[in-house]
Amino acid sequence: MITAVAAIAVLLVLIIKVKLHAFYSLVIVSLLTAVVAGIPAADLVSTLTGGFGGTLATVALLVGFGAVLGRIVEISGGAKVLADTLIDRFGEKRAPLALSVASLFYGFPIFLDAGFVVMLPIVYTVARRLGGGLLLYALPAAGAFLMMHALVPPHPGPVAASALLGADVGLVVLVGLLVGLPTWYLAGYRLALVLARRAGYVDVPDLLGKPGGDVDQPRPSFGVILLVLLLPLVLIFCGTASNTAVQNYGADEENPLIVVLQIIGATPVALLITSVLAMLLLVVRPNRGRVGSRLEDVVDDALAPVCSIILITGAGGMFGRVLTETGIGGALADILNDAGLPLILAGFIIAIALRVAQGSATVAGTTAAGLLAPALAADPDLSALQLACITVAVAAGAITFSHVNDSGFWLVGRFLGLSTATTLKTWSVIATAIGFMAFGLVWLLYLVVS
Repeated sequence: MITAVAAIAVLLVLIIKVKLHAFYSLVIVSLLTAVVAGIPAADLVSTLTGGFGGTLATVALLVGFGAVLGRIVEISGGAKVLADTLIDRFGEKRAPLALSVASLFYGFPIFLDAGFVVMLPIVYTVARRLGGGLLLYALPAAGAFLMMHALVPPHPGPVAASALLGADVGLVVLVGLLVGLPTWYLAGYRLALVLARRAGYVDVPDLLGKPGGDVDQPRPSFGVILLVLLLPLVLIFCGTASNTAVQNYGADEENPLIVVLQIIGATPVALLITSVLAMLLLVVRPNRGRVGSRLEDVVDDALAPVCSIILITGAGGMFGRVLTETGIGGALADILNDAGLPLILAGFIIAIALRVAQGSATVAGTTAAGLLAPALAADPDLSALQLACITVAVAAGAITFSHVNDSGFWLVGRFLGLSTATTLKTWSVIATAIGFMAFGLVWLLYLVVS
C-alpha cells in the first residue's frame, strides 16, 4: 500500500509540479513501481507492454474511428446543424441540458470513450457559438456518458458483475435506470454545472482540427446527421441482442444472421462502418464524387491531434496493470471481504478499493463481483431484485475515484484540454459523486425490497 500511494504521489508531482509530459510521467512511474514492488526482471517488460497494449487494443480503434467520425460531422457543417436543432428545441439557456440528454440516449449502448469522442464536435460547436467556456457544455455531457457506462448494461462492468453474481440482466437494467436517472440529473448534470463554473473559463481546443467547414458545401440535413449518429447505436444494439439470444435463449451461434449481427455489432466495427458511411454521405456525395485527396486529408486531420491522447491513455493502462500485478488491490479486497459487512456494502467498498488500486472500472467491478459471489451463493434467501441491487452497488463502487491510473481520466482530460489538477477537480469529483449517490439510492431500494 505504501508503494502504491508513493507511486501515485510521485506521478502527480511529475505532472503537476515538474510539468513533465503525462506520457513520460506514466511510463517512468510504472517502471519504477514495478521494480520497487518486486516484479521479476524477466516479467518487467511484458507487464508494462501488456498493460499498454491491452488498453490500446480496446481504446485505439474506438478513439481513431470516433475522431474521424467527429471530424467529418464537424467539417461538413453537421455539428452546427445538430447544435442549432438542439438549441432551437431546448433554448440557449438549456443548451447544457440538451447536450446532456443527447449524451444520455447516445450512451446507452455505446461505450463512454467512443460516444464521448463522437459527441465532441457537437459540444465544441455549441461552446463556440454560445460562449461561456467549454466545461459548461462538456461536463454535463461527460456526466451522462459516465452514468450510463457505470450502471447500465450492455456496458461491460455491470454485464460482467451480473454474470458473476447470477443477477438477471433485465432487472439490472431496470434497477440501473431507476437509480441512474436521478443520479445523472443531480450528480452528472447539476453538479457538473457547478464544477464547470468553479473551474473557470476553458477555451475550446482544436483537437479535432480547426473549426469550420467547407463554405461552398451545402449543409447536410438534420435527418442525415441523426442517421450518422444513431447508426452505431443500432449496430451495437443488434450485436448485444444477438449475443443475448445465444447466451440466454439458446439461439444457434453459427446461424448466418447471428454471425453477421455479432460482427457488425462489435463497437470498433460499428464505428468503422459508420465512419465510412459518413465519408460517403457528408464528403463524397455533396461534392459529387470530386473529392481528390479530400478523404485522406480529413482522416489525417482527425487522427494527428489524438495520437498523443491515445498514447497517454495506453500509458495509464500500463500504470494500472503494474498496480494490479503487485496484488495491492486484491489484498485490500480480501480484508474487506472478511470484515463481516452487509453484502451490498461489502461489494461497494471492495469495488472502490480495487478501482483506486488499479484504475479500470470494468476490472474493479468484475473482480469485486467474483470475490462477493461465494457469499451470495451461500444465501439462498436473496431475491432476484436484491441480487440486481447488489450488482448495481458493485458497479457504482467501481466508477468512483477516477484518478491518474484510469485511462478514461486521461482520455477525457486531454480531449477537453484540461490540466491534471483541473481534471481531478471536475471529472474525478463527478465520477465519485455518481458512484456514491447511485449506491445510496440502490441501498435504499435494497432495504425496501428486503
